[in-house]
Amino acid sequence: MKGLKKQRRIQVIAMAAVALVVSTALIGYALRDGINFFRSPTEVSETPPSENETFRIGGLVEIGSLKVNASEEITFNVTDGNAVVPVTYTGILPDLFEEGQGMVGTGNYIQGVFQASEILAKHDENYMPVEVIDALKEQGIYQEPDAT
Repeated sequence: MKGLKKQRRIQVIAMAAVALVVSTALIGYALRDGINFFRSPTEVSETPPSENETFRIGGLVEIGSLKVNASEEITFNVTDGNAVVPVTYTGILPDLFEEGQGMVGTGNYIQGVFQASEILAKHDENYMPVEVIDALKEQGIYQEPDAT
């Protein structure tokens, strides 16, 4: 009788472990398309992603590079101090988007140009996405904002 209870307990534990592994795998599979990885311009230049991969790029908008064409297409360069990636975007830019400020864009890298489907900018004078700050710190060009 004790052997039967022990065997049954082991079966229940094994089934629970299998269910946990299967559910974790299914959740990971379901979320794989919803995960956008952040990349710096240096990473994009060194190892360009495939044209069908959607990802996020972040850095500083290069001063003097922002241009708006007659067709409402916006072009600018994003940099991290080491590399520069040209960006095109069609749409309305955030109100606080400007040259020399941090930005993160979502889109695809096609034929050497990042074609953004979404552009995010800072929300106050001191905000910069954490990933951008980390990338700029690695390059040695990040400066802490004034605490005034």
